[in-house]
Amino acid sequence: MDDNMHAPTVASGPTTTGGADRDPSKLTMTELMQEKERIEEELSALSSVLTSHGVNMNSSLTTFDDFPRADIDVAQIRTIRSKIILLRYDHKEVMKYLEKGIHDHFSNLQRAQSDTSSAGNTNGLNGTHSSLTGNTSSNAAILGPPFARVNSVAAASPADQAGLKTGDHIRSFGAINWINHERLTKVAESVQQNEGRTLIVKVLRQNGSDATELDLELVPRRDWGGRGLLGCHLVPL
Repeated sequence: MDDNMHAPTVASGPTTTGGADRDPSKLTMTELMQEKERIEEELSALSSVLTSHGVNMNSSLTTFDDFPRADIDVAQIRTIRSKIILLRYDHKEVMKYLEKGIHDHFSNLQRAQSDTSSAGNTNGLNGTHSSLTGNTSSNAAILGPPFARVNSVAAASPADQAGLKTGDHIRSFGAINWINHERLTKVAESVQQNEGRTLIVKVLRQNGSDATELDLELVPRRDWGGRGLLGCHLVPL
């Protein structure tokens, strides 16, 4: 018998009072980011509850003869699953407006840069890095704010060989950025999926009162003599 027949009927709408009446289309970019973080934290907490019961979103809640299992709190698990489904929908909606806002913001910045360039006000870039002065500050803004900090780097590791240093702030890690890193879980997935491949890591490095943008080439690998594929520890900002 289909498990969904036992699923509870739950009214649509926000799952927590913190998100009540928060229409994503009416939120500012800052509020959208806060809502994104709130939803992800709640999803993580609810998933942990399922894990503590030894089940996930797809585990059967019935016995072979279609009776509710006696070894778990079936009612609680069904309720949590319903909340997760609603939260996933909320997250998708928030991401839609957040990505639209970012796209519009970047388009405006690029348009402003184009207008400035046509007026003859341009700045060159040296090699793979640039100081955050003049128009390069606009280039940095296009990347979005940093979302992670390098907490430690092991000697001779892939991270060390790429040039990462303790204290560096990560703006993007391959295709992962401040919008979609999901509390760094997507960074871990990207590392696992790109073992032996080059990932471009955009870094903001503070040098006293100055900051420098760096594009580093990082190749995740496991044969460097230490733990993990990177040899560094990242913490979310």
